[in-house]
Amino acid sequence: MKAPRVKLPRAARPDAAPTSSAAVSAAPPVAGTASFSKFMRVLDAIASGDDTAWTVNALSTRLGYPRPTIYRIVEALIAEQLLVPKRNGQSFRLGPRLVSLASRALESSDIRQLCKDHLFDLRALTQETVHLAVPDRSEMTYIDKLESPKAVRMNSRLGSRVTLYSSSVGKAYLAQLPVPERDALIQGLDFKVFTDATLRTPQALRAELEQVRRQGYAEDREENEKDIFCFGCAITDKQEAPVACVSLSIPAFRMSADRTASYIRPLIETCAAISRKLALLDFSG
Repeated sequence: MKAPRVKLPRAARPDAAPTSSAAVSAAPPVAGTASFSKFMRVLDAIASGDDTAWTVNALSTRLGYPRPTIYRIVEALIAEQLLVPKRNGQSFRLGPRLVSLASRALESSDIRQLCKDHLFDLRALTQETVHLAVPDRSEMTYIDKLESPKAVRMNSRLGSRVTLYSSSVGKAYLAQLPVPERDALIQGLDFKVFTDATLRTPQALRAELEQVRRQGYAEDREENEKDIFCFGCAITDKQEAPVACVSLSIPAFRMSADRTASYIRPLIETCAAISRKLALLDFSG
């Protein structure tokens, strides 16, 4: 009995002519991409963490989509348990299925697992809150958080995002990038003001990043949240490219007089140890 013949796509046949780069670039976009993007923008808006009551009208105003489009998207997301209605029946929050997917993604994160022991050691040494953040387009996203054992704790949570210009992790990440890549990111930033100390211009940010590069760590001097001071440092791979950042967050009222010994040196040593491990494992972001 003859084996059935398998018909190969033309590009996979041995006698096929090579595909030109022009042909590849001229290929039509993947079907459904535009619709998927709309779904993601709705989820992003609701997950933004602000106090907005995300109704169909509010989402339509924020995203610029017609109300019927938002209504269909929300209905589909509710059907898949990615969103659930709040008690008022008019606004929505993230659903249990999305939370479960996010939790599984965090648990399987290679960088999170590689850093885990080092982060526990850093918290034990400093007794302050430790964050692990990774770059997420023009922001940083927290993928791990170890709370301080002391009474006053941070408002941040896993999955929350902070800006590149107002956070110590964001500034530590930017400072480690090649200048062209750094400048491209800075050019696209919208400098929203969170406190009186927030940096407000690209020029101010660039000047601070030069200092960060010289000293090897970044500071958030109540720029993201009033009364909270943070130190951040980058974790790099074998090519010295930043793949993640670690921060220490301390309430201003209990800041140690010796910041170098209490926070900065342990933080830099922790990130250096993780970076050495990544180099040995040939890990890259």
